[in-house]
Amino acid sequence: QVQLVESGGGLVQAGNSLRLSCAPSGGTYNWYLMGWFRQAPGKEREFVASITRSGGITSYADSVRGRFSISRDNAKNTVYLQMNSLKPEDTAVYYCALRPILSSSYNYWGQGTQVTVSS
Repeated sequence: QVQLVESGGGLVQAGNSLRLSCAPSGGTYNWYLMGWFRQAPGKEREFVASITRSGGITSYADSVRGRFSISRDNAKNTVYLQMNSLKPEDTAVYYCALRPILSSSYNYWGQGTQVTVSS
């Protein structure tokens, strides 16, 4: 069973930056795609960004494109979400998710980390 361990959330003022990290626990896991999602109070969970393990192909939601950057370090088996120019509307619980090779969906999810942006 894969467990995803997230870190890096917190409270920041608008305009500042945070970096989130996510890694599968229990050793190296050969995944196909990892993504970040977020859920604000009273709203549905939404896609933020994703990256492929091979080739590092990225995808972003329109709301974060140009401000957020997703990257991976395959040697450390870790995915990062660099969040710059944060806005109050970025406040949410951020979840890391993993899509295994040969799977058509994200099968594993982290526990979530709170990001709060004050105005």
